[in-house]
Amino acid sequence: MNNLITLKKITKNFFNNKKISVLKKIDYSFKKGKVYSIMGPSGSGKSTLLNILSMIDKPTSGSLSINNIIINFSKTVDNDKIRSKKIGIIYQQNNLLSDFTALENVYLARLAVDNNKKKSVEASKKIIKQMGLTSRENHYPSELSGGEIQRIAIARALINEPEIILADEPTGSLDQSTAKEVFKVLNKLKNKNRLIIYATHNRFFANMADCKLEMNDGNMKTINVRFK
Repeated sequence: MNNLITLKKITKNFFNNKKISVLKKIDYSFKKGKVYSIMGPSGSGKSTLLNILSMIDKPTSGSLSINNIIINFSKTVDNDKIRSKKIGIIYQQNNLLSDFTALENVYLARLAVDNNKKKSVEASKKIIKQMGLTSRENHYPSELSGGEIQRIAIARALINEPEIILADEPTGSLDQSTAKEVFKVLNKLKNKNRLIIYATHNRFFANMADCKLEMNDGNMKTINVRFK
């Protein structure tokens, strides 16, 4: 068995005058070494699911296991450590810090591991080079193109060599040509010890995954799978 993440009867409800069920008893196991895409209309629960997978949000009921260990959502400090070491997150709105350079945005994420600035800077320079952006490492986000910004965001997500990469509409704000370049970078991150899950509205990009999932009305089902 090479399941890295297992969801069991995950539900998520919100209350705003009335109960809104965003996720409805989702059962699913994500395998290490595979790439999964999640499609679905706005409001179908894609972002909510990714927030639970990253332990940023907690489910109303059900369990999340990572490496066969059930996550206790009340242990926020422990979960923050797991997230910083095991999970890289890429957002649609890249969330880069505007007052910091590309290099600083990346190495600040590395400091969460051991607070060693020298190692953080060295590792960040290396990964920014892999993204083809060495000449841009001292530029601020406002001085970068949309594609460059998203590649820096990917570098930041990768800096701690995570087992799990979660991406929420990572190319949603980019034009089609730039989005294709970013997805090429994302697909190159696949390896036998890593799990990649991304949400997208774009069917072309969804079809690039090993397994395509669809969310609708709080439920999730497999649409297409290329592995056994």
